[in-house]
Amino acid sequence: MEIDVPFDPSALGLKEIGNLASWTVSSSKPGCGVEALREEDTNLFWQSDGPQPHHLNIHFSRLVSIVAIRLFLDFEADESYTPTRITLLAGTGYHDLIPFSALSFEQPKGWIDVPLDHVGGGDDGKTLRAFLVQVKIVENHQNGKDTHVRGLKIYARDDRARGTMRLESLRADGIEGKGKTKANEAGQTNGMERTWLLEPDWMGEPELR
Repeated sequence: MEIDVPFDPSALGLKEIGNLASWTVSSSKPGCGVEALREEDTNLFWQSDGPQPHHLNIHFSRLVSIVAIRLFLDFEADESYTPTRITLLAGTGYHDLIPFSALSFEQPKGWIDVPLDHVGGGDDGKTLRAFLVQVKIVENHQNGKDTHVRGLKIYARDDRARGTMRLESLRADGIEGKGKTKANEAGQTNGMERTWLLEPDWMGEPELR
């Protein structure tokens, strides 16, 4: 996982597809909902207003191929509202969500790349194919109740763009950056099985009947 590495989607041949999805949250404070989270201004944020775990759901109307997911967290600004443990899940709907990445943090600050090395989709095995992505905030710094997330971006390949950098080179630069963060990918730690090494049936091309 990387924090604050240079990231130019067009240069990488990527496009942000969050506008294609329906976004919902488990709870939110007035003025601090999905609209604030989706703004480019990272001074705005989603703030939950309910019991843990907190959920952020990104529901697409069709099967999408995701090659990058980025989160913006800021411990200096948010302190006890800062997530320390996040689990990401994906599937066709709420009934078959499968965890694919577990992240843990100490004092994160900046954009954080979610590891997708073991999701199993696509020719490279690093493409997440799903209708629904869920971000679950499991724990906050100092056992804080509510959480702040200041940005979330989801990217797919843009076949029309002329990339001047390879996404693989970005992933190969290293998995730790400033902020003292640590990523535990599914199938490596926390007792999570490596289910994503085998592509689930729902990750294949849809059949017309």
